[in-house]
Amino acid sequence: MRTGLFASLGRSWWVLVLYGVVAVLFALIAFVAPARTAVALAWAFGVMALAEGILSAIALFRSDIAVSKGWLALYAFASIAFGILAVTNPLATAGFLLLFLAAWLIVAGIYRIVLAIRIRKEITGEWMIALSGALAIALGVLFVMSPAAGLVTVALWVGLGALFYGVLQIVAGFRLRRLAKAM
Repeated sequence: MRTGLFASLGRSWWVLVLYGVVAVLFALIAFVAPARTAVALAWAFGVMALAEGILSAIALFRSDIAVSKGWLALYAFASIAFGILAVTNPLATAGFLLLFLAAWLIVAGIYRIVLAIRIRKEITGEWMIALSGALAIALGVLFVMSPAAGLVTVALWVGLGALFYGVLQIVAGFRLRRLAKAM
């Protein structure tokens, strides 16, 4: 049984390598053109939301849905509205999403500081929690003050994540190939 599984996976090693190469190429594009990458990501989210909204609207006509039709209709409407906005104006959508991220960072930072103060007698090192809160607040404020720089920063971080993912996929693909040949 194990040999069959490894043989099957071994034949597909190139798929992991292909995913890795695509991710590394995406990372390089994100590093070279981070603003365009942020806009492209917002557009891609819009396409996904539009597809989800259309499929949800179609599901409204089915009788065997698991959620109430009211919630499904709300979800379909919100998804379609967001999708249309993101596809027709991805730059504004990217900026809007960045402002949501900034608000979340500020709220999360305040929460971490309050948490650190409340648990300071229970643990040691609570200052690290408070520091992470202060840094989150600072980043949130910076995103609000300079949304364009924030979009570039987020795109660069996404690119860095894609680079790590891609390299790991490539390494895993070649290791799988080597393992399959050894069996």
